[in-house]
Amino acid sequence: MSSEADYQLKINELKNLFFQNASLNCSAAEMMKIEEAYELAYEAHASQKRQTGEPYIIHPISVARIVSEELCLGAHPIMAALLHDVVEDTSFTLDDIRIRFGEDVAFLVQVVTKEKKRQYEISQQQDNFKKMLDSFHYDIRALLIKLADRLHNMRTLDSMRADKQMKIACETDYFYAPLANRLGLYEVKSELENLSLRYRSPREYARIEKKIRSYLSISAANIDSFISPIQHILEKNGIKATVKPKVRSVYALWRKMQLSKMTFKQLEHLYIVNIVFERDPEHFISEKNQALAIYSFVTDLYKERPSSLVNYIDSPKENGYQGLHCQVMCDNGSWVEIHISSDRMARNAMLGCIVERSAGLDQWVSKFKAILKDLAETGREGGFLESIVSTLYNDDIVVFTPRGKNILLPKGSSAIDFAYEIHTRIGNTAKAARINGKLSPMKSVLRRGDRVEILTDSTIMPTKEWLGCIKSYKAKKCVASALRKINGEKTAIPYTMCRHCQPLPGDEVVGFKQADGEIMVHKRNCIRAISRSAQEGESIVSVSLPVCEMNKYLSQIQITALDRVGLLQELLDVISMRLKLGIVDLRTNMEDEIVNCNVRFRVHSADELLTIMTDLEKIEGVEEVWRGEIENAYK
Repeated sequence: MSSEADYQLKINELKNLFFQNASLNCSAAEMMKIEEAYELAYEAHASQKRQTGEPYIIHPISVARIVSEELCLGAHPIMAALLHDVVEDTSFTLDDIRIRFGEDVAFLVQVVTKEKKRQYEISQQQDNFKKMLDSFHYDIRALLIKLADRLHNMRTLDSMRADKQMKIACETDYFYAPLANRLGLYEVKSELENLSLRYRSPREYARIEKKIRSYLSISAANIDSFISPIQHILEKNGIKATVKPKVRSVYALWRKMQLSKMTFKQLEHLYIVNIVFERDPEHFISEKNQALAIYSFVTDLYKERPSSLVNYIDSPKENGYQGLHCQVMCDNGSWVEIHISSDRMARNAMLGCIVERSAGLDQWVSKFKAILKDLAETGREGGFLESIVSTLYNDDIVVFTPRGKNILLPKGSSAIDFAYEIHTRIGNTAKAARINGKLSPMKSVLRRGDRVEILTDSTIMPTKEWLGCIKSYKAKKCVASALRKINGEKTAIPYTMCRHCQPLPGDEVVGFKQADGEIMVHKRNCIRAISRSAQEGESIVSVSLPVCEMNKYLSQIQITALDRVGLLQELLDVISMRLKLGIVDLRTNMEDEIVNCNVRFRVHSADELLTIMTDLEKIEGVEEVWRGEIENAYK
């Protein structure tokens, strides 16, 4: 255990390093005010400790360092970072800060200070989110300070109780990481996502991390031999560029596995090879032409995957990201993703909105303001935070009208979303869509670059099923409004017990206390649990599902294998005879020589299920065994 002397030594080291780095970008006069802000923070937090037992002042110093060194903000945000908890946790007031440091610093501190109320409009968490978001269209720096605060809290989450870790991790995954992505802060977004998964599901995180380490040890030589010819050909042609491989993060691979229903073994593009070139203004060559020249050299060396080229230089993402992406085949037959960008583009990808406010970001700010205003007027029906997240923090796609106008929609949007984005009347009377000239149902999911035409019919009306096929806030609001008019009453969205979650004893689980006192249990990676934790963290309770010989739970596994004589019989023998499991349902299908088999049976725990899966993997010809998803698992 550290002594007070040890802590003081640590504080002095942190403080000195902080002042030294801040002075590189701040004037002498600004540094005097920053030091004054530090002294006030030190005095205000003198008696306070963090959960780790450390003096509390270590936290504001660390947040100020992130603001200064990682986000590259100026003197006022640095001072506000030092003072961000003073009003909330000590006897000092906003007036004290305003008098000593001015209106601007006081405003920034006020935005990041949580208000304590007797009664909250929605919930304490969501009211705090709303306050922060309301300030956003006045000053983006407030959000950046809050992101820095959250980043340091996530970096030091070890000392918190498991239920607090769950609450903070889910808030981060659901709200702060997507917000960082929208602001173009890729590195911040990636770190927040990884830390969120690490604390939300530590065993799952450790499992994937172990697989990544194993993959790296096997593939290191291959990736080096892949990169070397690229470096050589660029140097030969006088192109100054760095070529660096980067393995996708644990969270990125986990998310891809969740969305694609693939196992780690089936994943492609574990590596991204970043090629960052120096701009060549002397010869008046555009960044796009430089990127295309590099793309040409790379595809001369390696076979390009058809239709893999994506041009984010001419059509940047809404957060301002630019680059040229393609996929090429390396010598071992796997596809490698290549990202080509200039040094300017790479810097923008790191610092996002801090570097420049792109036209896309300004468009997003305008949309953001309009939705906040509309939510305030309508009472935030359907969920305040879901409305914000679904419209503003998803990955985006660009689709086009028949006349070539680009329409920005959340990834996963349907033709219904498109119709309402054009006009409410178009959406309410939409009958079908022509997607790239092909007649398609309105529920069809759109892809980047689709050209969409909506066919209308005045006799058509929205249906309840549309609610499950839309992503954008505008479409959700309009469909709900239309259904209320049709039904003559407010459309209620009843709470439904998650049917794809199916926690077993031994799983990483979390509980939520309902209004009627019932505790609802979810697996920690359940999307509904993440959403609810981010908004109603106060309802989280620590739960444990004990293994009981009397209790069995319906589970499903999916098996992929190469067909052979006697394969199905051996699978049945292992399940029924050796493992003594009663099969509830068995379904198989075969494509060419590949067998896919879904088996349902009842088990006592997740560990028992893992043992079963391990035994089945040992059968000759079995390629993959994974836990499937079923509805109504509790019977």
